[in-house]
Amino acid sequence: MMFDKDLESIQAARELIHNAKQAQQEYAKFSQQQIDAIVAHVATEAALHAEDLAKVAQKETGFGRWQDKVLKNIFASTQVHEYIRDMKTIGIISDDPVNQMMEVGVPIGIITALIPSTNPTSTIFYKALIALKAGNAIIFSPHPHAKQCSQQAVEIVKRAALEAGAPAGIIDGVTLLTMQATEALMKSDDVSLILATGGEAMVKAAYASGTPTISGGPGNGPAFIERSANIPQAVKDIITSKTFDNGVICASEQSIIVERCISEQVYFELERQGAYLLNELESQQVANILLRPNGMLNAELVGLSAVTVAQKAGFKVPETTTVLVSLQDTVSLKNPYSREKLCPVLGLYVEEDWQGACERIMELLTNEGIGHTLVIHTQSPDIVREFALEKPVYRILVNTPAALGAIGATTNMTPALTLGCGALGGGSSSDNVSPMNLINIKRVGYGVRSIEDLRKPVAAFASEPELVG
Repeated sequence: MMFDKDLESIQAARELIHNAKQAQQEYAKFSQQQIDAIVAHVATEAALHAEDLAKVAQKETGFGRWQDKVLKNIFASTQVHEYIRDMKTIGIISDDPVNQMMEVGVPIGIITALIPSTNPTSTIFYKALIALKAGNAIIFSPHPHAKQCSQQAVEIVKRAALEAGAPAGIIDGVTLLTMQATEALMKSDDVSLILATGGEAMVKAAYASGTPTISGGPGNGPAFIERSANIPQAVKDIITSKTFDNGVICASEQSIIVERCISEQVYFELERQGAYLLNELESQQVANILLRPNGMLNAELVGLSAVTVAQKAGFKVPETTTVLVSLQDTVSLKNPYSREKLCPVLGLYVEEDWQGACERIMELLTNEGIGHTLVIHTQSPDIVREFALEKPVYRILVNTPAALGAIGATTNMTPALTLGCGALGGGSSSDNVSPMNLINIKRVGYGVRSIEDLRKPVAAFASEPELVG
């Protein structure tokens, strides 16, 4: 008998939800200590498989470098766990006897987690840990392009949770991948939240489902090298970031903006550190393949090295090339150098002064990536404050590689692989998403004022004599 794949996948998704609901009802009764022990074991087991999964992910997707994926897997397990380990998420999480207020953490229930092909295993580790820490069940829907590695990652965290005493069904994932199965997960009345990381179309579908959603968003991070910057270090940070996993982290730099007075120094340093400055013809050749005819990012270039991108564009660069850099003076949706490029390609803009750089940065962010990230290389605290007050992003990084700083690896930002872009970016949160985003908080307030206390200021105000002008 032949089965309809779509119908079969929908039924399988419904069974995952049914199992998750039963498991979460039991898991919600666990103490903070029990939950913490489960989370610790899952983190440990995930870290043990960091290298194997990195190699599987690189082989299956063709994206990035497996060596860097190892670091992402370690980050998403060990560093995330270190940050969340001592958080209070269950039961009484704060009790203020002075102000007579108490807060109680309550799990939200079942989470549907959408997983991108660019970070398929590390995102599963990260989302599993923060969901479990918050007392929730989680069901993963991997990207079809990363099915094998994602399902292996799901099995690792699923098995580890069971070993540590979690109920069966608390973690699981779709194995028969169809759009219909994902839609069933997103639209189910029993699912409390969608945790979405991935492409713009997928994120929009999550919000359109009617289920509350927390999402990341597209990046288009400008990197401003201000005249007071340590230029060799600034260039090193940018290249480190843009070559990390060949640029697949959405927070990585997409454009460099420099003041004219230091532009020659920046050119020199870029070339010294392996960047290849494209001439006009080469810039056009690369531009021709960066976008598809419909204006969307060409997925075939995602996570490729600079050398390979140049080869696909029709010319050769030295094997030691780190990034491809194109001098630009326009910003538009048709200019790929002014948009997100998930490979080691950068636009370069030269402006007369920092005010001109500010205008260019605003233009770039308005074009794409508003709400996400920008990075400044400067020694001036005043410049940092000016940018912090005015720029429409929720992560402003100073003197650090953006891809690693935004996720909290090289900064003290919350370690996370879902980076909210807030209302500016069409999202519901501007946070680096943590377990605290995945609980509801019940508040207990004791009476500290009577109705007579409230009336006293009103009576005093009413008895004040009128001022005659």
